[in-house]
Amino acid sequence: MSDLRNPIPGFGLPPTLDDIARMAERALTTIPPGLARHVRDVALAVEEHADEETLDDLGIESVWELTGLYRGTPLTERSTMDVARQPEMIFLYREPILLEWIETGEDLYRLVRSVVIHEVAHHFGFSDADIAAIERDLEPDR
Repeated sequence: MSDLRNPIPGFGLPPTLDDIARMAERALTTIPPGLARHVRDVALAVEEHADEETLDDLGIESVWELTGLYRGTPLTERSTMDVARQPEMIFLYREPILLEWIETGEDLYRLVRSVVIHEVAHHFGFSDADIAAIERDLEPDR
């Protein structure tokens, strides 16, 4: 009789939504304390992939192109005069993350952490171009 979590000997099932969520929660604990206090109220959600409305809003044609998304008002755009806002959310999209994991061979936890950090950067008001520049600066010389 085969094990449902491992139906083919030698091959396991892909990580679940809960597995990705646990990795993301762990990644959040790596944020320096001075910054972490600013993200403690940001909720984290893991979904299979972005919905069509989200993709349309972002001008993205394929569900496979979006691994994560920050929804909320970046800290740099907030005012004390703001009325109540929607909750701050970071979404991770499991299927595109797993596809990138397969395509790149990157360690899955490191990949999830990278997506989480990228979305946290949006919470702090960084643009994709800002984040790309920071990531280039952090890459070791080749």
